[in-house]
Amino acid sequence: MKFQTLKEAIEINNSVPQGLSSSIFTRRPDVIFKWIGPQGSDCGIVNVNIPTNGAEIGGAFGGEKATGGGREAGSDSWKQYMRRSTW
Repeated sequence: MKFQTLKEAIEINNSVPQGLSSSIFTRRPDVIFKWIGPQGSDCGIVNVNIPTNGAEIGGAFGGEKATGGGREAGSDSWKQYMRRSTW
């Protein structure tokens, strides 16, 4: 999918209900840092100059939207071994 401006690319990317992985292809460092930064892609995995398929072993994998249920291989992995209890 082509876009005219980085702002347009971010708006298109962040407007969909899915959010597992995103990618952008560019040679410009300013675009890269904006895309991976807090004002850029809101997906769980953010790629630059590589396709959106696959995930790194041990890397956090999970979206923030309708797709993804947390980060089982990342910082939330301890939650898999916990259960709630009340008095």
